[in-house]
Amino acid sequence: MAETQRDAERDIQRDFQRDIQRDIQRDPQQTADAVAAHMLARDRASASLGMTLLAIAPGQATMAMTVRDDMLNGLDTCHGGLITTLADSAFAFACNSHGDLAVAACLTIDFIAPVRLGDVLTAQATEVALAGRTGVYDVEVHNQRKERVAVMRGRAHRTKAPAPGAAA
Repeated sequence: MAETQRDAERDIQRDFQRDIQRDIQRDPQQTADAVAAHMLARDRASASLGMTLLAIAPGQATMAMTVRDDMLNGLDTCHGGLITTLADSAFAFACNSHGDLAVAACLTIDFIAPVRLGDVLTAQATEVALAGRTGVYDVEVHNQRKERVAVMRGRAHRTKAPAPGAAA
């Protein structure tokens, strides 16, 4: 049963990539847009947290999330793991935006200020370096008052496969 599901998922991904290739001749922004659309449609983790993709460009992504009651820890501040998840999601969109499948190899995050119920967080990921199969990305997380609440640095490993939605 699981193998049949995997085959179906592979077929869906292959068909999606074929359709995208047929429809457009891509420049870098079109690639970033196509990869983002494909990832966003399948990113259940980000969707479950109410994240939205605000902007995508080659090597860059901006995402937002409003802090809900179920995101608070025992100190009535946003759980650091959820702030990290927002930053990591922006990182994932940025590092896959070139069309090469990229996965996180490591990340570090520093929490600078507490995040409260109702805060609207924005994570902006920016490519710092891209060489060979390694990319380095900085992500800044701000609240609605433009106060920096966290900074993250991530390192991505680019595989030899195309990112979902990218031309093969």
